[in-house]
Parts: sequence; C-alpha cells; structure tokens
Amino acid sequence: MPIPEFIRDIRAKAGNTLLFMPGVVMVVFDDSGRVLLNRRSDTGNWALIAGIPEPGEQPAEAAVREISEETAVIAVVERILSVFTNREIEYANGHRAQYMDVVMLCRAVGGTAKVNDDESLDVGWFALDALPELAPLHHERIALALKDEPAWFVPAPAPELRGS
Repeated sequence: MPIPEFIRDIRAKAGNTLLFMPGVVMVVFDDSGRVLLNRRSDTGNWALIAGIPEPGEQPAEAAVREISEETAVIAVVERILSVFTNREIEYANGHRAQYMDVVMLCRAVGGTAKVNDDESLDVGWFALDALPELAPLHHERIALALKDEPAWFVPAPAPELRGS
C-alpha cells in the first residue's frame, strides 16, 4: 500500500513510534444491494474500501476520493455508521499504527468497478449472500449499514458527579 506523503514525512522523524491516525471505511452499495469490496494488495484479503484522510480533508471527502481512486466507482456518502478506535497494528516494515475509523454508508452513483490503483488485486460487487471470506469486523460494519439506526460508538463511562 502506498504511504501518503505526509505520513512519510512523519515517519522520517518518528520512526516506528505508534501513530494514532484517522481512517475512513466505506460500506458502498449499488442499486442492486450488492456491496463493493477490494482484495487488498498488502494482505491479499477481501475488505471494505478504506483509506486515510489527507490533512485538511473532511472524512466524507476522503471517503468519496478513496472509493474513486481504488475502484473507479463514483459514490456519495449517505450517513455515518460508526466511529471507533481499532486495535494497534504493526506493518511488515515495523511501523505501528492505530486508527480511529469513521465508517460511512455510501451509495454508488456512477463509474464501473475495477482495479484502479496498486492498493487492490481485485475489486468487485458482491451479493450479501455471496460474500467472499471477510474478517468479522467487515461483517459487523455491513450489518450496521443494513440497520436504520443512529451511528454506533463505544460509550464513555458516566462522569462522576461531585457534590458541592
């Protein structure tokens, strides 16, 4: 996976220090109710489309850009599904990262799904009853997209109230 230039600059100074970064993950449906997936070039696994916002870029803008860059599909963001912090990961090069993901429901409005950059080995639309093997987290995110509920997040513990 190509590393964004601004992260390369940070890594030049920070080395393998754990970086806490924003991420966007998109559950993209077409008019037939199929979900858009890519087989990632870094792991070979099928996954939802995801990426890192550029500095100053809004999450929805990053979502639309990442979908187009990776799959050539044009999409619009319909709503936020969840916001949460993932577990820490370590890449093969030793870099450590932890992402706070904004997961969004998106709808395809144009383009034709295809491998559009070097981040994917394959791209395709999948019926919900014919998904390839996916990590459980991707299934959870697709399930959230199918519900008409407010955005999901890990609730904070109730603050202690102090008497006066």
